[in-house]
Amino acid sequence: MKIKVISRNPNTYQRETVDQRNKIVRNFNTPADPFRAQVEYTRALNATKLERVFAKPFVASLDGHVDGVQVLAKHPNRPSTIFSGARDGQVKIWNLASRECQATLDAHRGLVNDISVDCANGENFVTVGQDAQLKYWKISTVIDSKQQTPTHSIPLEGVIYGVSHLSFSSDFVTCGEDISVWKPFRETPLRSYNLGTDTIHTCRANPVEENVIVGARSDRSVFVLDTRQDKVTMKMRPNKISWNPMEAYSFTVASEDFNLYTFDMRYMEHPVQSHQGFTSAVLDVDYSPTGQEFVAAGYDRSIRLFKARDMTSRDVYYTKRMASVLSVLWSADSKFVLSGSNEMNIRVWKANAAEKLGPLTKREKQAFAYNEKLRETYKNHPEVRRIAKHRNVPKHIFAAAKEHKLIRDARGRRDLRRAKAQGLDEEESYLPTTQKVMLGDAEM
Repeated sequence: MKIKVISRNPNTYQRETVDQRNKIVRNFNTPADPFRAQVEYTRALNATKLERVFAKPFVASLDGHVDGVQVLAKHPNRPSTIFSGARDGQVKIWNLASRECQATLDAHRGLVNDISVDCANGENFVTVGQDAQLKYWKISTVIDSKQQTPTHSIPLEGVIYGVSHLSFSSDFVTCGEDISVWKPFRETPLRSYNLGTDTIHTCRANPVEENVIVGARSDRSVFVLDTRQDKVTMKMRPNKISWNPMEAYSFTVASEDFNLYTFDMRYMEHPVQSHQGFTSAVLDVDYSPTGQEFVAAGYDRSIRLFKARDMTSRDVYYTKRMASVLSVLWSADSKFVLSGSNEMNIRVWKANAAEKLGPLTKREKQAFAYNEKLRETYKNHPEVRRIAKHRNVPKHIFAAAKEHKLIRDARGRRDLRRAKAQGLDEEESYLPTTQKVMLGDAEM
């Protein structure tokens, strides 16, 4: 009788010392698991549920202002340094890491309209206010010696509503009755551009193209100032504009008609994409350093995070005490979002609501990466999509969103009936409701 005995070499599975781990014997020719798809789907469903369970975006509140926070600005070289300006003329410099106020400046008499930090060396910043003053400050002086006086102050004939530094330069542009380019410590502008009688209430210099400036005027027009100058007129007033830091030709406009519009400055005939979700005017917008996402502030007391090419928001943040959000900012390390609201608070939020803060072990990183891949693979499954997109919102936002949906659907049915009455081809005349909102809210 012949007996076959399994024999193994002890060197392949035994440890040489007690400090070594046991060697694992693997068979790389094992047949495929017939229930692999079912197991992975269950894991994806559980990962999506756990993501919503651990979605707690609120991090901290920076208290200290005694009036609404009108404007937020970040330092180009120091991710932890944040500037805030309030409606009472006070400017504060914050350290996000310690959550402390490093300096408080009584900068202006009245509203602080805008703040911009020097892009060349990061040692100075400019503030403009409703008191028709342009003030130049040195960061190290106001933080270390607590000096309350600016390095240089310029009285102006008219009010300046916006200021923005040119890329890789200490020069900056201001907007009001016209667009002016300034040199540091100069009493008069280097050059000015008169674009008509309408007030220019916001302007932003391109982060890559030094000679390109985008702005918005009180006649509801958005313009690009350059040799390739162009203009598009909106149906309602645009409030704020933000450049995509990774695409020098792309910018997003926050509009009074509850939507945001992304434009390509090379083709200004119509927006590349519209972004919906707000139930009231959109007051501010700011891109993440990666250029893949942006955050917007709404008068409906919420902030929304959008992917750069998506129509709907991926997340919405709010609190019970938060009033109308006047300003938003995406931190330079792309980890946090800041919002300044009308009830005098600056709130810090996580850019990814379910992200775990602090150092991660190797196994945690692997587990998070595996769960993210599962959610990406099964994101279009009805049950996974329903859980991932579900958000609880306040009653006033829910009711207003429901009413806006009825209005959009009625508008789509009206246009379809009108096209049929004119005898046009249904496929050529009818556009989906979402596309009608994108093309119908801007005049070409």
